Amino acid sequence: MAKKEFSFNEAVTEIEKILKNIESGELDVDKLSESVKRASELIRQCQKKLRTTEEEINSIFKDLA
Repeated sequence: MAKKEFSFNEAVTEIEKILKNIESGELDVDKLSESVKRASELIRQCQKKLRTTEEEINSIFKDLA
């Protein structure tokens, strides 16, 4: 099975949803840990995507110079 392509916007939306759930205080302790781990994973993926995009843009501008 092919892995779904990473979508930055979908990840941000999921992080925001997790944050709202945590802030609401409605998560039980068992789900809290799971949610924090998922948010952490998504944040790492977003950081990687931002770094990659920055490198690509810098490379494009370098080629233009």
